[in-house]
Amino acid sequence: MPKTTNAPFTTVFTDATLRKAQERTADSYRSVWIGPSGEESSGEAVARHLEATIALLDKDGWVRAYNHGKDWSTGVDLADDDSMTVKAMVRALVRFVRDESGTDPQRTLYTALRHVGEDGGHGDTDTAYVAGCVLDLVVQAHTGSDFARATPWSERQHRTHADITALLTASARFARTYGSAAAA
Repeated sequence: MPKTTNAPFTTVFTDATLRKAQERTADSYRSVWIGPSGEESSGEAVARHLEATIALLDKDGWVRAYNHGKDWSTGVDLADDDSMTVKAMVRALVRFVRDESGTDPQRTLYTALRHVGEDGGHGDTDTAYVAGCVLDLVVQAHTGSDFARATPWSERQHRTHADITALLTASARFARTYGSAAAA
């Protein structure tokens, strides 16, 4: 049965949890350290990606899931009054786009991981993918579930920023300890 404790995760992601994750890695049918490019990422490169994700979430904030603040059943109400000037229509459209896109920089775990890869300074799409696999392994080792994934785990209603930081920190430690020694 998967664990559902709400204890502080800094003590839950122990060395024993990381050893369990390593056992899962050893039993895997494919290398965890090979990304979509077909090339291997080093444990150090993946750890740097995970730590950059922590820094990004600390800077911009973490959000469990995006709330677009709308009742999806009501639809969008944009005025299409024939008497509107072009200038008024463009203003209404710009206002709508600004309201819909939002200016809140908070990110989910998944988007922060992806944004670090897209930025290119601390990782790439391969290290983002491998980091996601490492996060999944650590969550699986923690919960005891073969089907657990880090993104849904991070979106549970009781999850906190500290929980996400603890997962990322433990996963970076896992990557450095058990990761590939491929060229960074």
